[in-house]
Amino acid sequence: MILAGVFGLVVGAALGLLGAGGSILAVPALVYGVGQPVAAALFGSLLVVAVSAAGGLAARLRSGVIRWPVALVFGAAGAPTAFAGTALGRLFADRWLLVAFSVLMVVVAIRMLRGNPEEATGGACRTGDGRVDWRSCLPRAIAAGAGVGLLTGLFGVGGGFVIVPALILLLGLTAAEAVATSLVIVTINSLAGLVAHAAAAASVDYGVIGVFAGTALLASLVAGRFADRLSARALRRGFAYLILAVAAGVAAAALFAPAALGGTTG
Repeated sequence: MILAGVFGLVVGAALGLLGAGGSILAVPALVYGVGQPVAAALFGSLLVVAVSAAGGLAARLRSGVIRWPVALVFGAAGAPTAFAGTALGRLFADRWLLVAFSVLMVVVAIRMLRGNPEEATGGACRTGDGRVDWRSCLPRAIAAGAGVGLLTGLFGVGGGFVIVPALILLLGLTAAEAVATSLVIVTINSLAGLVAHAAAAASVDYGVIGVFAGTALLASLVAGRFADRLSARALRRGFAYLILAVAAGVAAAALFAPAALGGTTG
């Protein structure tokens, strides 16, 4: 329970401060830190992500920077592919799913280290008055949303690490708009993923998940209020190095100690 609370604080704080990336630690924390089976960890991760993203969103509801039409387009595209990702994940043994997950973690960390998407300049899909030009950008939004949904179903992640740069680079949203809007999309995708992973609900330790989700929610609410006062660049770099370390541990454990998963290892 103590470990669940500690990991929940880390995931919630990352989501609240960065609007992305925190969920990448939820699955390995639940599998190796708390001892949950992989299927239960995927379900639990989505529950934690949904709760903490909703908490971060609540802190920004009055900010006026959430772009609801964009969020709904991304969410509508991602919800169906979350089911496809879940079905795809069932084709792989747990150990190989976790190896693939560790590769995803490395990709996320490298992206964080190579640059700050919030400093990029999009705007290709913005009209002169600042609105999104849906005629030219709807296909991009649908494709990006579908890709994020696939990752949500396959790995139990919210996908904010893809959504934030996509909103900035493809649709030209500002940094504040992208972070706030991503939390809406993450919430929608996570709820769809929960439905897709419902078969694992019976194997979840809800006491552990409740502590994890509760602390993540509190951390997300508090961190969301300080997001504009701290150096996002320094936070992002530190978090990226943490992700790389965890990725190495996940890959090593999955390859060399598969019995620790307690499930199908192939």
